[in-house]
Order: sequence, then C-alpha cells, then structure tokens
Amino acid sequence: MNLNGRRESSNINDRRGGGGGKKVGAGIGAVIIAAIIAWISGGNPLDVLMSNAGSFTSTQESSQTYTPTEEEEELARFSRQILAGTEDVWTKLFADMGKEYEAPTLVFFTDAVQSACGNATASVGPFYCSADQSLYIDLSFFRDMRQTLGADGDFAYAYVIAHEVGHHVQYLLGTLDEAHAAMRQTNETDANNISVRTELQADYYAGVWAHHDNAMFNSLEPGDIEEALDAAQKIGDDYLQKKARGYSVPDSFTHGTSDQRSRWLKKGLATGDIRQGDTFSIPYNSL
Repeated sequence: MNLNGRRESSNINDRRGGGGGKKVGAGIGAVIIAAIIAWISGGNPLDVLMSNAGSFTSTQESSQTYTPTEEEEELARFSRQILAGTEDVWTKLFADMGKEYEAPTLVFFTDAVQSACGNATASVGPFYCSADQSLYIDLSFFRDMRQTLGADGDFAYAYVIAHEVGHHVQYLLGTLDEAHAAMRQTNETDANNISVRTELQADYYAGVWAHHDNAMFNSLEPGDIEEALDAAQKIGDDYLQKKARGYSVPDSFTHGTSDQRSRWLKKGLATGDIRQGDTFSIPYNSL
C-alpha cells in the first residue's frame, strides 16, 4: 500500500508491556498461534472474553521494562495510518447518510488486556468491544498470521483492522446489538448462522473502506487486492477446519467459508456502496 505522507490516528491507547492482567498458562508463542484460529473460527468474541475472565490474575506488569522491536514499531505506525484512513472514509460515508461518525479507539497490548467486555489474552486475537467502542490487537498477531497461515502483505494486515472497524460501523448503525440479541435467543446452529452473516458484513465493510480509501488517497498498489483476497481465503472456516483436522463441519461455521469471505470483501471493494452489504435479509445458502 502507498501510505507515504498519510496521517496517523491519535485515537490510540498504547498499553503494550503493561496494564493488563497476566494469564497463567501457555507460552506466548502457542498463545499467538492460537489467536489466529480463535479470531477466525471462534464464536461471539464477547462470549470468549467473558469465559476467559476467571483465568487472569491481577498482577500488573511495568511498561517501563517493555521495549518494542523495530518491526513492531513499524506495524504500530502502519496500524495508526490505517485507522486514520478508516476515520476519513467512514466520516464521509456517515455524513452522506446524514449521520455523524464516532471513531473507535485502537488499543495496542501485549499478552493480555482488560477491556470493558472482560479480560482477554492474545489467544482471543484482534477483537472489537462495543462496550468501550475500542479495537484491541496484539501486534504479534500480524507476524504469526504470516508465519502460520502464509497470509502476508500490508493490505492483508489492513484488512484485519478494517474488518474490526467494520464491527464498529455495525455497532453505530445498530446492527451489531441486534445480531447479538438474536444469537442469544436461538439455538446454536442458528446463532452460528447469524454470526456468519455478521462477519461477512464486516468483511464487506472492509472492502467498502478500501474502495474509498483508494479513491481518496490512491493507496492501493499492484498486488494489494490479491493479498487481501488471499488472506480472506485462508481465514475461511472451511479452510481452517480442514487444515486443523482434515474435514469441516458447516454447522459450526461462525465467520463464513473462504469463498464467502473473499466474495463479500471483493464486492465491497468493487461497489464501495454500504447499501449493498445487507447480509441478513438474503437466504443463508445465497451468502
């Protein structure tokens, strides 16, 4: 991506090296690898957070002893620029709808963090918490996304952030709360189907953002779209389940298949029209 001269968002809460409870258990390598699977094949992230709440101690770590690597600092700067791009795009799109966009906060953390949705370790992966309108990410996720899944490239990483911002857009429009309420009132299979619809719409919104970001800043370079679509393919529920155990269980899908995720991302990229991203009213088998 071409980000030369792009501004960096100030809506950042940098908690790297401290500020969260420390979880007793697996080493960070295993935790981060698990994060990739959790992010793409887990259920409602709020449920994951709350179920992990009892696994934390109240130990506080000193941020003064933490020194980020050069690679991590570059990823932090990149993330701030991508967040700024989402702010510019969604502010305009909301204004076009006669609404005001309230930008989320991006929280950087290492190992563990406390959010308004509960305590979480890096094993949860990047997540959005509507209770404090914040996105949370351990930047090591990008490194292990590359090493574990082979999903690499700056636009692939931008897609991850834009997807979580997509959940914030859903929250502001009322869609996210409606989806979560519906999930709590039905059986597991139907709840999973609603989750898939929610995640595919967030993928679509990520594409919508990229469409307008490129129109505003000429940010996309040759190969960028292919990077994001490759990432979408590799984080499909079917791909991951087959990779992990040799077969897939469609009733357990919570984020969508590889084809669904790449198709909705691609549609958002092509149209840039938020009105064409209704994943809830069409038949499930047409997603």
